[in-house]
Amino acid sequence: MALLQKLTGAFLGIVLLIIGAGFLLPSDVHVERSRLIDAPPEKIFALINDFEAWGSWSPWAELDPDASMQITGSGMGQKMAWSSDNPQVGSGSQEITRLSAPDYLKTHLDFGSNGAADAAFQLTPVGEKTQVVWSLDADMREGVPFLKQPLNTYLGMLMDSMVGQDYETGLANLQTLAES
Repeated sequence: MALLQKLTGAFLGIVLLIIGAGFLLPSDVHVERSRLIDAPPEKIFALINDFEAWGSWSPWAELDPDASMQITGSGMGQKMAWSSDNPQVGSGSQEITRLSAPDYLKTHLDFGSNGAADAAFQLTPVGEKTQVVWSLDADMREGVPFLKQPLNTYLGMLMDSMVGQDYETGLANLQTLAES
């Protein structure tokens, strides 16, 4: 019985240590991918500045073509809300918060109790081509229930590998579409 109590105490101590460490980890996350696309910024910007066009290149549209999607408005303030049973797609909303045609677009993503993030596209002419940089910035604790924050900071450590691959796929799709 004493051994069982010691093992239980040790287990609880380890769990508390892991949770406590989650509160000490950095909460800021930055993911960034880029691609040189053989098309002018105006052509690429037309594909990213209207959520109606995202279905043709978005990596998440490929993951769940049956996801529920609602798009409202246009230009600055345009909003897209989605819902999917696929955990890689999930549900949330995205709103255009800054537009500077044809070189910059910023959106705010809201994943409800899973937090929020800001994504941006920077388009820079390089000769006849365009360097497209797609980035994501998030505070993994912001907007997340207190007891879920340590888990989110651990997930933040994996964000580059999780979202980065989707960004690479999306940029490859965007390249194919823009160069055709």
